[in-house]
Amino acid sequence: MRILRLIADAYWSISRWSFVSEPPPKGSGILVAGPHTSNWDFVLMLAIAWKSGFRPYFMGKKELFRGPAGPIMRALGGIEVDRKNPIGVAEDLIERARADDDFQVVITPEGTRGSVERWKSGFYRIAREGDLPVTLGYCDSKTMTAGLGPTIHLTGDVKADMDVIRAFYADKWGVRPERRVTPRLAEEDRAAG
Repeated sequence: MRILRLIADAYWSISRWSFVSEPPPKGSGILVAGPHTSNWDFVLMLAIAWKSGFRPYFMGKKELFRGPAGPIMRALGGIEVDRKNPIGVAEDLIERARADDDFQVVITPEGTRGSVERWKSGFYRIAREGDLPVTLGYCDSKTMTAGLGPTIHLTGDVKADMDVIRAFYADKWGVRPERRVTPRLAEEDRAAG
């Protein structure tokens, strides 16, 4: 971890981005990476995690793990996911978090860098079922800052929990602001309906 922290320190010293962060989470949990608007989010999240002193794990579509990129992605903490058949992914992540007291998995709730209407609820379900805290990671091109926000414990009141998350991300724009989506889950609409 010491070498990774040195790499992160070097990155932050030459980057046009500034590292502005709350204290890192302790133990296992979910690290929400938002807004997910560019491939640069990946670089920033690695630099944030390494600077904060933990090794992140992240899910990636299986195609990213093919060929020579596969060993690199796995070494960086990548967990291969078949997006066409994601059965068991949530259960596997919960089991890994319970078995490892320092398992921080990065999840991008948009699920893609493209345009979407709302966030996917997988991070919420995993956090609730695994009783895992959620740390709000961010990058904001308007202030050129990136880091970790608060670590929260979800209550099960989806709207109230998402109101807290929306408030945090209200002034965070991602790398490509035109691709930003307001944090909202389909479950909020169903609960209100």
